Amino acid sequence: MLFCMETKENSHMHPLTRVINDSTRAFVELRFEVATGPELEDGYHNFDALNVPKNHPARDMQDTFWIKGMENMLLRTHTSPVQARYMENHEPPFAIVVPGKVFRNEATDMTHEVQFFQTEGLVVGENISLANLKWTLEHFLKKLFGDDIAIQLRPGYFPFVEPGVEIDMRCFRCGGSGCPSCKGSGWIEILGAGMVHPNVLRAGGIDPDVWQGFAFGIGVDRIAMLRYGIPDVRLLYSGDLRISDQF
Repeated sequence: MLFCMETKENSHMHPLTRVINDSTRAFVELRFEVATGPELEDGYHNFDALNVPKNHPARDMQDTFWIKGMENMLLRTHTSPVQARYMENHEPPFAIVVPGKVFRNEATDMTHEVQFFQTEGLVVGENISLANLKWTLEHFLKKLFGDDIAIQLRPGYFPFVEPGVEIDMRCFRCGGSGCPSCKGSGWIEILGAGMVHPNVLRAGGIDPDVWQGFAFGIGVDRIAMLRYGIPDVRLLYSGDLRISDQF
């Protein structure tokens, strides 16, 4: 499904593939490098290297698919392990975008699935700030939704960034006046982001006194649902050709 940039005449591209391609292209235009990694991951890169302590709720069996018979191995719960692995093997400065599938051991409903796609980004360099993060994400969202957008940053908590922020986009259905899609708030939560935690940089062999970075994680499925008006995330994995035939 990833990186299918061209289709034959009369063929159709799945909406998730379209969003992944458009998202990746938006960051490649900014000279981000595309990075990938294993879906079967070890606990160190999925948790420890990302400043997630042993007693963190994300390690609970209800959230993570641990692999029976394989000590400390799991299906990755996010694409951030790719960032951890990349830092171990590359010297800054660098900017990467990481598209891929992730897995969560949770009940499915209209907005949750046990498998879904993320696109994450990591930038490490000198004098990197939240202003750089905000500009990058505005560029990305304008590429996907058009120039007439507005975003806001709210404080948020993620173990691997400090400070962490939640990014909201002005509701594209009501223009900010309030509607069922945005639960009357005028804003829709799009993604999480923040400045890379010093502990994460150290785990990757990077001196946080010299280098700074920002990271973000985008739920591709949510973007596809918002962009194309898909009411139930499970439709994206149903195999129903009527979904992809629209694109």
